Amino acid sequence: METKITVLEKPKLNSPILIEGLPGIGNVGRVAAGYLIDQTKAVKFAELHSSHFLPFVLVHDSAEIALLKNEFYYLKGRKGGRDLIILIGDAQSLDQVGHYEIAEKILDFVEGLGCKEIYTLGGLGTGQLETPKQKVFGAVSSQKLKKKLESYGIDFSVSSKIGTIVGASGLLIGLGKLRGMDGVCLMGETAGFPIVTDPKSAESVLKVLMKILGMNLDLKALDQRVKEMETFINRIEGLQRKAIEEMTKGTQKEAKEDLRYIG
Repeated sequence: METKITVLEKPKLNSPILIEGLPGIGNVGRVAAGYLIDQTKAVKFAELHSSHFLPFVLVHDSAEIALLKNEFYYLKGRKGGRDLIILIGDAQSLDQVGHYEIAEKILDFVEGLGCKEIYTLGGLGTGQLETPKQKVFGAVSSQKLKKKLESYGIDFSVSSKIGTIVGASGLLIGLGKLRGMDGVCLMGETAGFPIVTDPKSAESVLKVLMKILGMNLDLKALDQRVKEMETFINRIEGLQRKAIEEMTKGTQKEAKEDLRYIG
């Protein structure tokens, strides 16, 4: 099976911006993007499936099975403003080749819809259980974009914290730059453990994103929504780890570390 996008609806979008929030450190991006979808009633219009996801299916309480997938939603802008494409999902690629293949497939798809700007959401691990400041760090595709965003309280000293951004959050910006697309990666300060979902970090990222996009979003229900999402997210996380351990056996530690640093 190749990486495939199934289109459920073909919306007409006005200069859309891609917002990516896939699982990663602290599940910051997944929580932030998922909450944005819930609160705005964004409409699902496409699904991505790939053989680069881990080889298992989810079994729901109804006994129905479901493949791991990524999902695309759209949100129409107000009063003729720019529309949003929001990408969330169950998983990222298991292997390096898959990360590139999936990222290119995503970019092909959104570029065909007129997208020329990308915001990826993720976490920046501090290794500390408590991160009281909850800063939002940023990495950009150009200095011009950095200057444009400096007034939003984003800390651009990210290179002193990390040297790389692993996974979709970084690749979509890097590969998008080759296509002439502007890109920003917003990373909320978090403990750095994928299985510990961090709603406060997700809230910090959402606040910055809302300012940039000129949107108002009620964040009062975020904690409750996180509790509802956490069981599902942690279940997938646990299944992924078990599958990796089975597949790698002698190299479990290496596989766990690879998963830990997916942004």
